[in-house]
Amino acid sequence: MNTFMTDVSEPAQELPARLRRALELVFAVEGVVGARIWQWPGRVAVGINVATASSQGETLRRVEVAIAPVRHDDEVWDFGLLEGA
Repeated sequence: MNTFMTDVSEPAQELPARLRRALELVFAVEGVVGARIWQWPGRVAVGINVATASSQGETLRRVEVAIAPVRHDDEVWDFGLLEGA
């Protein structure tokens, strides 16, 4: 399992290009203040921290839509909220 983490103050330097792009798309969603991404063969998981003034459920749905361009049909993508958000 590969784990990659970044937040608004820490650039994602070790990420494969596609996952880096996925995080860029995640952070472009209004209300996202932190994100973490995990990758396994055939599976990717995305966890986000949401600003207190934003709806967690709505922000999570917007993240799922935002990263659609980088998803592959043969992969499973999971989305969730990071604890302590």
